[in-house]
Amino acid sequence: DMMTTRSTPTPEADAADPSGPDLPFWQTTPLEAMTPAQWESLCDGCGRCCLVKLEDEDTGAIHATDVACRLFDAGTCRCKDYVNRTTVVPDCVSLTPQAVRTLAWLPPTCAYRLVADGKDLPHWHPLVSGRAESVVEAGVSVKGRVHAGEDDVMLDELLSRIRHWPLAWPRRAKRKAP
Repeated sequence: DMMTTRSTPTPEADAADPSGPDLPFWQTTPLEAMTPAQWESLCDGCGRCCLVKLEDEDTGAIHATDVACRLFDAGTCRCKDYVNRTTVVPDCVSLTPQAVRTLAWLPPTCAYRLVADGKDLPHWHPLVSGRAESVVEAGVSVKGRVHAGEDDVMLDELLSRIRHWPLAWPRRAKRKAP
């Protein structure tokens, strides 16, 4: 048996750094102490967390699909109703510092996971590159890779939509900045 788990990306926010010019806020501020704007700005908008994931209840293994949450806009890689997402989609997971440290299905490229693990943001993250397009260029975004929305896929087809890439680092994302 498989059960569905999900999360949502966050909207772009002001990433102002009150810690000063020496180090960026994500290197100096624990997740728990971040302002709402800092927290929201960590989301790179890749959309990987909005893909339907299946958990094998016998082994606990997580399997990602290329099928998106019903609220996911595959064109913008954003939630269509971010403010009401947990009401509209009751099993949507709101990311918190505690959740980030315990959710096994967050992609390895996720900035929340990286910062929680004491790692720096990669060169393609918009807070580093200054460009939202760098996420797509690095192959991290789901843009152009979503098969369908979950309301358009039957459960038996969902099992055939399991993909490795949503839970892996793309090769281009591992390379150093040009």
